[in-house]
Amino acid sequence: METKERAEENKICPLEVAVNTISGKWKIPIVWQINEGKKRPSEFLRGIAKVDRRVLNQQLSEMVDDGILTKQSFNELPPRVEYTLTLLGEQLVKILWQLNDWGKLLIPENEKA
Repeated sequence: METKERAEENKICPLEVAVNTISGKWKIPIVWQINEGKKRPSEFLRGIAKVDRRVLNQQLSEMVDDGILTKQSFNELPPRVEYTLTLLGEQLVKILWQLNDWGKLLIPENEKA
């Protein structure tokens, strides 16, 4: 019985991995901003209210590590960095659109814009 319990504890749940990958207050707004064509950290700072530059950079770095974004650094003065969605990131955008449509079902009729 103990072996079965240990096996269940070590099982990888794809849904949990997916949720952990996009968890973070600013990750979904970052994906939306990139999907709309914004690529530079300064554009994200202007487009996402109240995000701290340090937190933004941390979440961008995590998304690069997770394979959602790619980071391109240009050898210029001043330094320039741009982020783009990977194929995995583009798949995430499709899923977020579906989640957006599902979210509409949760909004009461009298509160819809």
